[in-house]
Amino acid sequence: VQLMDSGGGLVQAGGSLRLSCAASGRAFGSYTMGWFRQAPGKERESVAAISWSGVSTLYADSVKGRFTISRDNAKNTVYLQMNSLKPEDTAVYFCAADVDRRYGGLGFSGYDYWGQGTQVTVSS
Repeated sequence: VQLMDSGGGLVQAGGSLRLSCAASGRAFGSYTMGWFRQAPGKERESVAAISWSGVSTLYADSVKGRFTISRDNAKNTVYLQMNSLKPEDTAVYFCAADVDRRYGGLGFSGYDYWGQGTQVTVSS
């Protein structure tokens, strides 16, 4: 499984960005997908996750109400719509796939394939 993150960039506080993650393979529709981020000098942080069907989602408290995760299984793509961005959202954002547990549960652990990351910078 290969994951390709894109959509990052520089945006002013209060602005919006939409990240995309395109996945290879024909079993994408069976994977729980997640977004994570890592700021310089900080540990990796969970951001959002979406079930294989797209019905269920999970968000970190820090982004709840501002970020929306979605997926299009026909396009093998997961998205992260980020609104009302804050300087503290600045980080490298990674998508991840839980491949081993096909049709698995929703959570922030157990991801085994990762994208290369896309930089998001929010200026104040």
